[in-house]
Amino acid sequence: MGQIIWIASYPKSGNTWTRAFLHNLFRDPKLSFNINEMTLLTANEAAASNFAEFDSRPWEEWSLEDVARIRPQVQAALAGSRLHTIFCKTHLAVLKVRDHPTINLNVTAGAVYLVRNPLDVAISYANHQGLPLDRLIELMNLPNYETPNMEGLVNEPMGSWSQHVQTWTANPNPGLLVMRYEDMLASPVKAFSDLAKFLQLDAPRSRIERAVKNSSFKVLRKQEELHGFHEKTAAQENFFRSGKAGEWKDVLSEEQVAAICNAHRDQMARFGYLPEGF
Repeated sequence: MGQIIWIASYPKSGNTWTRAFLHNLFRDPKLSFNINEMTLLTANEAAASNFAEFDSRPWEEWSLEDVARIRPQVQAALAGSRLHTIFCKTHLAVLKVRDHPTINLNVTAGAVYLVRNPLDVAISYANHQGLPLDRLIELMNLPNYETPNMEGLVNEPMGSWSQHVQTWTANPNPGLLVMRYEDMLASPVKAFSDLAKFLQLDAPRSRIERAVKNSSFKVLRKQEELHGFHEKTAAQENFFRSGKAGEWKDVLSEEQVAAICNAHRDQMARFGYLPEGF
């Protein structure tokens, strides 16, 4: 039986980029790997189809208790679908919800956790959800926040941004690699070389450089323009919207910056995200 390596993040923190890199690294295509075929190597844990295997009723009839109860079985089945390991995307925080764990540690081999400045996350996530910035900031600041069940995706207990970061990163261990989105932008070859090393992949630098190039924001954005992207929401004009760091300085008001920093001061300080004055 295989095990899961989690590609974990709060939404809009580099999860899709990382999965695109892994596909390009493993498949090593001459041209960029098709972003709409990323389930060939990585699974989305929250896909409703995974849960339908254990509850044949229409998804509208599933309660949050049903999802929480089934989740460990779903993860065990995902692990068992491969002989060795499977990469799974998740936005879950590591919690116990309705007396059930969100992450089944019995089938977990390790995790790659992606963290991004919440000041930038707020802008990107608001665009993704089609919500006003102030409302999105309220959700980011809300302890024990959970997304609802919806068509195609089940409920995900994410907690607040700080809660999410803390539950994944508070206890460093050899099975966990934490990657800052900003470092991935500044030095992608180094950041993704560190990822390859963590995964114990003996990939030559030329192959890593090619995978980095084929999963760059520019290339992924071009793919989306030509072929669309199934992870784009109805609220978005483009899934690959900006791909920058520091956009918050030109977009967020002083009040919005304060609302985020005051709610997440400790975790922001840990990762070098607190602006001067906070």
